[in-house]
Amino acid sequence: MFAANQQKRGRSRHAGFTLLELLVVIVIIGLLAAYVGPKLFAQLGKSEVTIAKAQLESFEKSLDTFRLDVGRYPTTEEGLAALIAAPPAVAAKWNGPYLKKGVPSDPWGNPYQYRAPGARNEYEIVSTGKDGQPGGSGENADIVTQ
Repeated sequence: MFAANQQKRGRSRHAGFTLLELLVVIVIIGLLAAYVGPKLFAQLGKSEVTIAKAQLESFEKSLDTFRLDVGRYPTTEEGLAALIAAPPAVAAKWNGPYLKKGVPSDPWGNPYQYRAPGARNEYEIVSTGKDGQPGGSGENADIVTQ
């Protein structure tokens, strides 16, 4: 009986992980993080572009409803604020607000730019991308209504 108890105590003293085993696990976790991390952050940038495009589509629908009610799109001076509060020139025909929560900023915190007439259409809404500057490429590229 005494030998059996002593044998159990001997095993419990050696139970656990060695320093080498812990270091191997830490290295494996580090390699996985180095591989997965950049791919995860690349997807984050793509999702911000997708959000900006979805917001532009929402603006387009609201602007079309504004045009049906008022007979024209807001002027550049009236801007997207005309979707929230009635401009004095069209107060009688205005049937808004056309956006539920106000005019949001783009996903990078910059205001959307509205121009009427636009370069290609009756109006144009622009997000200047991550850098907030006109032009650029990748995440810094301008996102413009079609």
